[in-house]
Amino acid sequence: MLALAAGVMLSGCSSIMESRGYIRDPILTGLIQPGIDDRRSVEGTLGRPTFTSAYGDPTWYYVSSTTGRKPFVRPRIRRHSVLAVRFDETGNVAKVDRSGIDEVVYLRPDGDKTPTLGRERGFLEDLFGNIGRVGGAGMPGAGPGGPGGP
Repeated sequence: MLALAAGVMLSGCSSIMESRGYIRDPILTGLIQPGIDDRRSVEGTLGRPTFTSAYGDPTWYYVSSTTGRKPFVRPRIRRHSVLAVRFDETGNVAKVDRSGIDEVVYLRPDGDKTPTLGRERGFLEDLFGNIGRVGGAGMPGAGPGGPGGP
C-alpha cells in the first residue's frame, strides 16, 4: 500500500510534455533540395509554413517546439527547431537553413508595467484630472466665436 501511494505521488511530479507548431519529420525535411524544389513541391512535402517573411527574401518558416513542465510550474522549452526555406525571385528553393534551441533568446519583461514616454499620473490625478478643464479654452461653447460668446 505504501509503494502504491509513493508511486501516485511521484507520478504527480513528472513532466508534462507538449508539442507545439510544426511536427517535424527529419525524413521529409531532408527531402527539400535547393535548385530542385519550388514553392509547390515544398508545400506538397511539408505542408503550409508556420509563417512567412513579410519583407526581404521570400522565406517560409516551419517552427517546432516541445515544452515540458511540472505541475504548477511554468513550461520550459525542451526542444526547439526552425526550418527556414528561402526562395529566389522565380519561386525555386535557394537555401534551406536549420536552427535549434541554441539560437532561442529568452526575454524577461521589466516588471508588470510597460514603460512609456511622458509623465506618470497617480490614481487621484486620473480620477480628478479633468475637473475644471471642461468648457475651457479651445472647447466648443467657450470663448469668442462659440455660443454665448461676443
